[in-house]
Amino acid sequence: MIFEVGNTIIAFFSVKTIAFTFIGYPMSYIEFCGTLLYLWSVWLMAKSRILTWPVGIVSVLLYLAIFYQIRLYSDAFEQIYYLAASAYGWWKWAQASRSDDEKSLPVTFSSSRIIVCAACGTLVFSVVLGNFVSQLHILLPSLIPEKASYPYLDALTTVMSFTAMFLMAFKRTESWLYWIIVDVIGIWLYYVKEVKFIALLYVILLVMASNGLVMWIKESQKSAAPQNRSG
Repeated sequence: MIFEVGNTIIAFFSVKTIAFTFIGYPMSYIEFCGTLLYLWSVWLMAKSRILTWPVGIVSVLLYLAIFYQIRLYSDAFEQIYYLAASAYGWWKWAQASRSDDEKSLPVTFSSSRIIVCAACGTLVFSVVLGNFVSQLHILLPSLIPEKASYPYLDALTTVMSFTAMFLMAFKRTESWLYWIIVDVIGIWLYYVKEVKFIALLYVILLVMASNGLVMWIKESQKSAAPQNRSG
């Protein structure tokens, strides 16, 4: 009985264990659950709920297992960053929320200086990473025999995702703008690469990110209103 339970658990975490087929795409249990949890975490983020972080962490761990199994090691390492950023975000929100009020850390826009610095830093690191990735087939020909596809766009979305996660830990409204740009690029990129299920997922994420931006703008305006009245 113990071995059967163990085998069932192992099978669940395997990308080869298919739950169902969607538009010709074999969906594994681990990818299905990881995707649902990821979408739930985005919805919770738009609501400024601290539960977004533990839900997101579980999703990240599932995607880490997926990318490791299909040998997308760069994406797997990216999940490690998300894991660390999510843990920090959870700690940051919890520290600011010593009462039962999950919204004690106010939603705000960053200062103009921070916005410009974050944007410039994102562009610089994107170019550096894109140049590095574009040379990987030369630097590591035995591991990466073919030239990377769209290395600079791929690098841009990666670095923008890193920036967005960092800004979200501080409840900066402009973080949603980063996610919106990432989603728009992702829709086109994954459609061109013919992984249309992921492209469809990014369409959903684009809608959710747009909704999150609207909700955080409204919340930031509410947070600013008492300060304006007191001034």
